[in-house]
Amino acid sequence: MVIRHRSLSSRKFKPLMALAAVSVCASCGSPIDSLPVQEESLKPLKRYDVIQALGWNGEVMVGGSQAGAVVVSADGGKRWRRENLVGASVMGLAACPDGGFVGIDFNHKVWSGDRQGQAWRSAELDKPRVPLAVTCDGRGRWWVVGSGARIAVSGDRGVSWTVTDLQEDVQFTTVQFVDDRHGFVLGEFGYVVVTDDGGESWRKLSQIPGEFYPYAALFLDRNEGFASGIAGQMLHTVDGGRTWSRMANPSGAALYRLFLHEGRPYGVGAGGVIARLEEGQWRSVPYPDAVPAFLGSAASVAGGIVIGGPGGLRVVAITPGAGA
Repeated sequence: MVIRHRSLSSRKFKPLMALAAVSVCASCGSPIDSLPVQEESLKPLKRYDVIQALGWNGEVMVGGSQAGAVVVSADGGKRWRRENLVGASVMGLAACPDGGFVGIDFNHKVWSGDRQGQAWRSAELDKPRVPLAVTCDGRGRWWVVGSGARIAVSGDRGVSWTVTDLQEDVQFTTVQFVDDRHGFVLGEFGYVVVTDDGGESWRKLSQIPGEFYPYAALFLDRNEGFASGIAGQMLHTVDGGRTWSRMANPSGAALYRLFLHEGRPYGVGAGGVIARLEEGQWRSVPYPDAVPAFLGSAASVAGGIVIGGPGGLRVVAITPGAGA
């Protein structure tokens, strides 16, 4: 079936949920005791940061924190600076064709910054009520998906939104355009929704069996793509999402982000695992001092991968592996 959009303007609303607050000690009074606190306040990355999103425009990288900020690097992740976004909890980021960035906030906002990762502004987002994924298409339009099986697009930087409503009680968790016409949205219960007219209309395909819940998806073109799910499930399609086959995942980890590094599919996820596609299987990539916590974000840079999760960001050098 084909569902076409309806239009609406951005407007204010109450937040649906709030994240847990970070406890701060208020009883440290002496200059000696307060010095570590002062030093911590000057660091761009805080102990309480959870980096769950990374955007990279080829020159500047932006990491989204749940603690009211983004962090920005202009040297491939070696050094970072902090940009405070009051009240924000940034959990999705994308780079746009003009080099600027767009991000989604659990608190029902969309944030945008320039190509240097500066001049951040917010725009209200009414639907989807809970935004879960964001991308920027080849025309620079912002696409947001999330709760209520809704797909929102803005061509004027969030001033107004057009929403496609599939009228289902389903969360959409991934969105990607592979060219000017072809886009893919995946959601819980194995939902697959596609467009072949640049988002003018969206068509629901057959659901992936087994009530599949996609953490992430990566399409290489209009036909081939991968999806990761609960308990390390990995799926593969070669017909544009019409059918899916299961893949071996010797890493054993649920992969929360899928991305390309030097032309090869990679993923990061539970237990600090970095995995890549080798000979049709998702195998762990060993790296020094492996992170013991989950990895919620990653981005490819020259010679390595920037990984993010609880407590900050790190650049990991990657060596070539077996053929894909």
